[in-house]
Amino acid sequence: MDFTPTPEQAAARELAAQIFGDLSTPERLAACGSGTDAALWKALCAAGLPGAVEETGLLGLVLMLEEQGRTTAQVPFAATCVYGLLAIGAHGGPEQRARLLPALRDGEAVATGAFPARRDGVRAERATGATDGTGGTGRLTGTVPVVPWLREATHVLVPDGTTRTLWLVRTDDTGVRRDPVETTAPWSSGRLTLDDAPAARLSREPVSPHPRTARAYEDVLALARTAFAGLQAGVCAGSLARAVSHTTTREQFGRPLATNQGVQLRAADAYMDTEAIRLTAYEAAWHRDAGLEAGPHALTAAWWASEAGTRVVHTGQHLHGGIGADVDHPVHRHFLWGRQLAGYLGSGAEVLEELGELITGRGGDDGEGHVDREDRGDRVDAADRKEAR
Repeated sequence: MDFTPTPEQAAARELAAQIFGDLSTPERLAACGSGTDAALWKALCAAGLPGAVEETGLLGLVLMLEEQGRTTAQVPFAATCVYGLLAIGAHGGPEQRARLLPALRDGEAVATGAFPARRDGVRAERATGATDGTGGTGRLTGTVPVVPWLREATHVLVPDGTTRTLWLVRTDDTGVRRDPVETTAPWSSGRLTLDDAPAARLSREPVSPHPRTARAYEDVLALARTAFAGLQAGVCAGSLARAVSHTTTREQFGRPLATNQGVQLRAADAYMDTEAIRLTAYEAAWHRDAGLEAGPHALTAAWWASEAGTRVVHTGQHLHGGIGADVDHPVHRHFLWGRQLAGYLGSGAEVLEELGELITGRGGDDGEGHVDREDRGDRVDAADRKEAR
């Protein structure tokens, strides 16, 4: 493995760092509330950074998302690239790619995803096949409680809760309802309700009754886990940088806080955790770009992003002392983002169990060696009830 960026990847990262550093300031972030920074998103699209991921690959996207995470910039960069440009580019039909990719590159369209799939979430009805490259059409019914950047999205990638088939839904179509939801991080999230809503099938692969064989869904989920782990690496790096700056300038008893051994140890642990998140995200991205199996590596990156990410943002807030609890202080935003990313696409315990089942090859309900997250949750709930009794 070689994580050395190509010239194109390095250039994209440097340009992203410049734009995020110049425009994503604490003052602008405070003015955005929980919405998107429209001017920043326009600048990113004008610079061609969303479209660059088609050339730089997933590793290039991870490098750019690190820069976003350092400033906690409020733009749907990760969602549009993962659930839009990369997902449609890899699994959409010719007509879908020709129609949607240019709009996503230019910022005229914004994509997000109702991931991960749950059996009690969305179901497809009256689905029909097609041979014209569009993948077929269907009608979707169900609810997804929280979808990031839904309030800004023009398209939502929705997996069927049973077959894991991928469907593309326009947010302005009949039968699509979006209700604002406030989450820990200000991601313009919303509750997606579909009532016989029209949808276009994205995946070109045959529909399978077994979720474990839904390769397009697995690929997009691994893409998302890797990308958001890269975003978490940036969030943690930004939090740690702020903590280092504070402890080296803040004095107590006549000397900087950073001279205390306890402070140094906490910062050192946070640095190691941040590097672990970064390297596992790089590894997962490299495997995917090389055409190798990336699912286990994406799970590993997601686990580090969840478990270690939580530790790092707690450390960043703790080392700021009392001002770290001030919701208006920039480090508090890193804390909120880190907590949100720790649970998105699966908590540490969930992805660790999924990774264990993948490694050991334990069987599940679908006959393909796969156990749904709902089944694991049911087992945990049952065990908790038994212990309570």
